[in-house]
This record gives sequence, structure tokens and C-alpha cells, in this order.
Amino acid sequence: MTRSIAEALAGNTYPGRGIVAGMTPGGAMALAYFIMGRSANSRNRVLVEEDGVIFTRPVDASLVSDPSLIIYAVLRTAGDVTALTNGDQTDTVINALGYGLAPFSDRQKSANPLLNDVSAFEDALRTRSFEPDAPNFTSRISALIQPGRYVLSQLRELHNTTLRAFWEYEAVPGVAHLIHTYAGDGDPLPAFTGEPAEITIGDDQAAWTDECWAALDASNRISLMTRFIPASGEPVTRIVNRFGTGKDKQ
Repeated sequence: MTRSIAEALAGNTYPGRGIVAGMTPGGAMALAYFIMGRSANSRNRVLVEEDGVIFTRPVDASLVSDPSLIIYAVLRTAGDVTALTNGDQTDTVINALGYGLAPFSDRQKSANPLLNDVSAFEDALRTRSFEPDAPNFTSRISALIQPGRYVLSQLRELHNTTLRAFWEYEAVPGVAHLIHTYAGDGDPLPAFTGEPAEITIGDDQAAWTDECWAALDASNRISLMTRFIPASGEPVTRIVNRFGTGKDKQ
């Protein structure tokens, strides 16, 4: 059942980090990424765009106690591929696609580059696991977005091993899918389980960005980015940061 993002997150005050991928009614590929935070370390973040890449950056570098799990490239593009993740596996994926930051394999593009890119995405994430942040063992969530389709992934801790799940979708106008790290607040934080939620998306990016921001718990939301990728023309990115912007966004 397709719902609004507010309905999909209703009652969840702490979904953690989340990814949305889908297609607008007008045919643009669309995505979103959000960050929640409770501790001073996790709240000390903003999202920034630098040369088309989306990064997390500290508001105050002197307050960063452990940068390894909070400072990373959220989004990178290569050709018609967009990789979006909640950690440094963004770089692992881009490397595996053969465009990379460093050699990953000697794989050559096949006659069907779409199949090749999906298999490379899955192979790359099979080299990774959940985050080593005991006792939460936060899932790594990732997305691969291309014209007309997208793949979501979760690497979740299960009985001291890694459960790797992949969901591949052919894009449907007006429909997107949401995955996030936590099923709710708790100590330890319970992992998201089950299928990604099917949600609605519109053509007005500014309105949809506001809708996504409003769907996040006001006391825990930290940052949000959305990007619309039209069939022709340049991608458009919108970023909302609660802290570190001169005036806090509420």
C-alpha cells in the first residue's frame, strides 16, 4: 500500500538514517537522505554539496570524538549511476562500478551495463558488513539509482552474522521506496526489518523536501537532502540542516 512518508514514519521518533529512491510523476528519478541524532557527536553534523558530491561534515571539528562512522560521502555519481549510502560504503560501491576512487576489480562493462552495474553493486556490498557500533550494530543501508530503476540494500546484524538484503525496483511514476536504520528508539536501538515502505512522491521538489522534513521527529532530526534527476538537464539538490547554518532550522 502506498502511503505518504509521514504515514510511513508515524510513531517512529528515531528512524536513524534513511534513504528514499523513486520516480516523480513527471519521470525524474528522485532520492532523499536524512540523518537523526541524539548524542552530541551525532548532532554535530551538516550535509554539504561539493562538486556534485554530498558529504557529511562536522559543525565543530573540535567536538568530533569518532569521525569514522559520522563523516563520509553520502552520494556520488558516475556516468548515469548515483550511489547513495549511510556510510563509507558509498566509495566501495563507486570503486566496484569501475569508475572508482581506487581499483576494485578488473571487471569490464558487459553488453548490458545495467545488469553489470547491479551485480557490481551487490558484489561490493558483499565485502561489507553492519557498522561496528556495539551494542546497536547499525545497519548499512545503500541505494543504486539509474534512469528507470533503483536498488536498495540493507546489511543487518543477525545472530552475530551479516544478513544482506537487496530490493530491485523498476521505477513507477509517483512512487518511491523508503528504508531506514532503526525500527524506533531504544537502548540498544532496534534494527529496521522487513520490506522498504512504498511511499508517494510529487513533482514539486521544494514541497516534497518540506514534506520529508516535517515527517521526521522534530527533536531528533538533524539533516536532510533531496535530489531530483531529470531525464534531460542537470540534477537539482536541496539540503536542510538543523544546525550549523547560522540560524538553526526547526
